[in-house]
Amino acid sequence: MSHAMPSRRAVIAGGLTGGAALAAAGFTTPSYGVEFDPRRPGNRVRLTVLGTTDLHGNVYNWDYYKNQEFDNHSGTKPVSDAIGLARAATLIKAMRKERKGEPILTLDAGDTIQGTPLAYYYAKIDPIDRDTVHPMARAMNLVGYDAAALGNHEFNYGIPILRTFEDQLDFPLLGANAVDPATKRPAFKPYIIRTFPVAHGRRLKVGVLGLTNPGIAIWDKANVEGRMEFPGLVEQAKKFVPEMKKKGCDLIIVSAHSGPNTSSSYGDALPYPENASSLVAEQVPHVDAILVGHAHLEVPQMFVRNKRTGQQVLLCEPAYWGMRVALMDLVVQAMWTRHGDLKWVLVGSGSQVLNSNTVDPDPKVAAAVQEQHDTVVDYVNSPVGTSTEAMSAARAVVEDVPIIDFVNYVQADAVKAGLSGEAATLPVLSIAAPFNRQASFPSGQVTVRDVAGLYIYDNTLLGVQVSGADVRAYLEYSARYFKKVSGTGPFTMAQVTNAVTPTAPNGTPDYNFDSVAGLDAPLTYDIDIAADPGSRIKNLAYDGAPVTDGQQFVMAVNNYRQSGGGGFPAVSTAPVVYNRQNEIRQLLIDWVTAHGTIDPAQFASVDWQLVSGDQPVTITS
Repeated sequence: MSHAMPSRRAVIAGGLTGGAALAAAGFTTPSYGVEFDPRRPGNRVRLTVLGTTDLHGNVYNWDYYKNQEFDNHSGTKPVSDAIGLARAATLIKAMRKERKGEPILTLDAGDTIQGTPLAYYYAKIDPIDRDTVHPMARAMNLVGYDAAALGNHEFNYGIPILRTFEDQLDFPLLGANAVDPATKRPAFKPYIIRTFPVAHGRRLKVGVLGLTNPGIAIWDKANVEGRMEFPGLVEQAKKFVPEMKKKGCDLIIVSAHSGPNTSSSYGDALPYPENASSLVAEQVPHVDAILVGHAHLEVPQMFVRNKRTGQQVLLCEPAYWGMRVALMDLVVQAMWTRHGDLKWVLVGSGSQVLNSNTVDPDPKVAAAVQEQHDTVVDYVNSPVGTSTEAMSAARAVVEDVPIIDFVNYVQADAVKAGLSGEAATLPVLSIAAPFNRQASFPSGQVTVRDVAGLYIYDNTLLGVQVSGADVRAYLEYSARYFKKVSGTGPFTMAQVTNAVTPTAPNGTPDYNFDSVAGLDAPLTYDIDIAADPGSRIKNLAYDGAPVTDGQQFVMAVNNYRQSGGGGFPAVSTAPVVYNRQNEIRQLLIDWVTAHGTIDPAQFASVDWQLVSGDQPVTITS
């Protein structure tokens, strides 16, 4: 194979193990507020919960789109993180060695089979079946998980692929709130109960409840409508936690694919919140700890007080992509009831996260997926279509270029296809920014990496309903990107772009310059860079007619913008009318794969220009 992935020998080279690995990863001696000595077993027992979440198809520390090792170091992150289950496995193995003989659970909180070309390839290009095992199944089986909660992205490729993946696992996928529409019973196993032998012939019984995200009903409507329903996390936990207690569970752990801070990207479109882990802790008695997923946050330790019992419930979220491993400790003490029965009582708990960038990949996990990885690297570097002409993003910051029109076209087309009701009658617009001035399509064959290089972020696509006044305000905000000039030039690009503003003292980045385009008719406008910011958008029209303040549109935006990223007006509070959780980068790749040919005649037009007064501005290089 002629690619830049480290050799098999390098990948599986041994690194730190045991206590040395844990110390390097940030492990510190836990403090639970109670005395506990694992060397002297007695009436106190410690349960260790090791957790991952949002692995998103990452086994190796590898960026398939850049064809190199993953690297996210920056001014705010001087040391790069490391990603991938292979490294997380090293930490898990080291902790098991450290606490050999004690009860240990290994859990995942969902979003496993989507997110990288490695995952995509074995869902779409060479779908998993009886003879083809998913690379995440190979890796996770070797790690030895006890259970994993379902994530919303598990449903992206349809229920048959998910069921095949489930069959390939040596452990259950849990989803107490993924239910059959007819029976209202879980369509997946709701929980497991593990019994651990501990000191003096006693046993500790631990239940693990799995909860997924209600947003699946919206995001993957096409795959699940009529086949599964997704009630709230709190509602289903209130049904199953008492059932688990009746079966004798001394401790109950929840693995929840739902963020810690109560919120919903879909507003009130569903009666159940998207991020509800803290609500489960607060409202459901007898939950002792929650492994949190979905939000892609690093939450080493968080306590939420249960309103009914007063218990402080432990929450921990270990970031995403295998960057961190959650380490949750729960200390119980043996007590006897007046009837002479043994009862375990939780007397202390705490958590931390271990850093995967401190260790090497686990040799067995790395070796198990190597062949599939090599196949996917070759795929990413292979042609998926052809372009009728060369296209470049080099001048996208100063003129309307076809390669950015392509992004807007694909986004708007996807949103339009997914609209329903009144929103389906509205004209569709789309926003796109020049993320990468080096992006280009050659004339002729175009590879997956060529397309991916145009969209370098992991954003997902949404559609929001906005007014004509909102569109104008959005464009005015975007036009702050330009420096104020006098005359029509000629100017260099550096003389007119990346303006310093109060919120961008080092200059407005390219990714905060959005252009807006129409799908079925052009949205045209001029940007007067001789005018002051806030008064730069001139001649704004849709289909040749001036845009009015009350006119209604659907605008395709990415989740970063919709969640407030960049501070753009209107879109973060506008009604969401489309949200399938589709990655924009993959939508672009899928479009090229499906159509075969990228022809600017299908989507490109010059709809905006830079002007000074009413005269075009000349920009050299």
